[in-house]
Formats: sequence, C-alpha cells, structure tokens
Amino acid sequence: MFKGKTVFFWLCFCCLDGVFAGTDAEKSVSVMEGDSVSLNSGLTEIQNGEKIIWTFGSNGSLIAKTDGVKNTIYDVPDGRFRDRLKLDKKTGSLTIMNIRTEHAGVYEVKISRSRSSPSYRFTVTVTGE
Repeated sequence: MFKGKTVFFWLCFCCLDGVFAGTDAEKSVSVMEGDSVSLNSGLTEIQNGEKIIWTFGSNGSLIAKTDGVKNTIYDVPDGRFRDRLKLDKKTGSLTIMNIRTEHAGVYEVKISRSRSSPSYRFTVTVTGE
C-alpha cells in the first residue's frame, strides 16, 4: 500500500512540475529611463558545470556569459551596452545600469547544464523620465 502512495505522489509531483515549469519562461519588465534593472537568472547559485549565457534582440547577440568563475561581458556592434552591463558571478543575473530606450527589447538567458538547458525571456520596456 505504501508503494502505491509513493508512485501516486511522484506522478502528481511530476505533473505539477510540468505545469509550473513554464510560468516564469517569459516576463515583461518596465523600467524608467536612467534607472537600473536586474534580470534574474532564476538561480540562487551557479553550480559546477553550469554556464549562463545572455543574449539580446531578435538576432540573439551575445552580451554576457559566466560559469560562476569567469564573467565575460560583450557589446553589440553599435556599442549601446558599453559600461552598462554587470553580471553577478554567484547567480548569473544581469543588471543593466543607466538604461536608455535603445536598451529596450528581448533579453534571453540560457542556463546550460549537463542534463538540460532551460531558457527564460525578458521583454524590457523603457519609459521616458
């Protein structure tokens, strides 16, 4: 009897996990021009073997990556992110400082793991001062 309850519990747990897994997959974020905004990777701490990759825009331009040890910040060809991005080594969250309307758009974070690679999208809207 106990074995059947255990199986039922795990089936329910897996179904709930599937239902709620995608709820944070896409978020809309509104920020005032000149403010800073942090885009949360969803991690409390980067685990060994995980890589965090941030991209921007419809063409998926690479803007930042970390493995928890080394952070690398990139800029897009037009230089709009120069000295504005900060990547948290512990969580992989991305902060955009002194944001401008040119920074509005879709940001995507991909968490690369050995078994899975979930990704989350943020649509950032910047409103005037």
